[in-house]
Amino acid sequence: MATQRRDAEHLRGLLAQDTCHVMPCCFDALSARLIEQARFPLTFMSGFSVAAARAGLPDTGLLTVSEMLDQGRSICDAVNLPVIGDGDNGHGNAANVHRTMHQFARAGFAGIMLEDQSFPKRCGHTGVKAVVEREQALERIRAAVQAREQGADLVIIARTDARSALAASHGEAQALEEALWRLNAFADLGADVVFLEAPRSEQEMNRFCRQVPGWRMANMLEGGLTPWLPPDALASMGFRLAAYPLTLLSAAAFGMKTALSALQSGTAPQQLLSFSELKDLVGFPAYDQAASSNYPFTTTAVEAGVLHPTQRSRGVVQLQRSTHQRSKTATNSAHQRTEVVETCLLSPLREDSPKSQQAFCAVLVMIV
Repeated sequence: MATQRRDAEHLRGLLAQDTCHVMPCCFDALSARLIEQARFPLTFMSGFSVAAARAGLPDTGLLTVSEMLDQGRSICDAVNLPVIGDGDNGHGNAANVHRTMHQFARAGFAGIMLEDQSFPKRCGHTGVKAVVEREQALERIRAAVQAREQGADLVIIARTDARSALAASHGEAQALEEALWRLNAFADLGADVVFLEAPRSEQEMNRFCRQVPGWRMANMLEGGLTPWLPPDALASMGFRLAAYPLTLLSAAAFGMKTALSALQSGTAPQQLLSFSELKDLVGFPAYDQAASSNYPFTTTAVEAGVLHPTQRSRGVVQLQRSTHQRSKTATNSAHQRTEVVETCLLSPLREDSPKSQQAFCAVLVMIV
């Protein structure tokens, strides 16, 4: 497999194509690897799926930005295709959004989705309660665009949940109007992609595509509030991205429950990857090649799609790291020992001097 770029510019190139890209959503490095091996051109790190897989929690704003970044780094490091991260509501005010942009860019993401929900936010198909006022919603996107201009080059997907949040208080029609107003404003501010969460009908989806300019994303959640349409139908409406946020998580959970039922009945689960396939998936052949080769080893594993360029450096140096670390540790320990001895010898031992007493005790420990 030829190495490809996975940055924001590459993602914008995909979005410029006159097609609707099918975008399965991942939740960890393994699911992202499967998406890449199936030759999808991009993926999205689903917040719902990450909350479920990482912590067994609902998507209700319980995971911190640090947890999302940690999961995202693992995903971005495992694949060589553009990954869009779920930035939720930016994790605070405009200043938080600005910082979140830079953090997601450093983690390796190519894009970020930002929404206008109040805190705590929740999955858009589970009864969204509130969105922030217009000006605060616009401030979030302004901050994101400013961060992008200052070097955090991410494709910005601006999402509104006003269609669901305002339906009870403003009525269905007015809620949709407000959502469309916000999306137009987001596009005017410089968002790359606009996303109407949870439209209730094909008519609403068509209206979104007619009235809001720019690249548009659809969310195809099985059993959700939005009609599930095939990619061709979405493309004809004017969508460029079709996200499938829970397909892989649901399939994985179903597969695990089926396997557990078989084990409970005393039988061997039938619908499994073979052990050989599983070893290939996680990269045993690439590791074995790396372990048996002299540095630098060939890129055959990368070309085969098993070992990714982001992981290649780890494979190259892994066999050398233990020796290097032992040498570095010994050198550091020697330096620390010298500094402590010097501190102890040059400072008179005084009962009222904690520093002197600590240094003396440290020397005794080192000698022992």
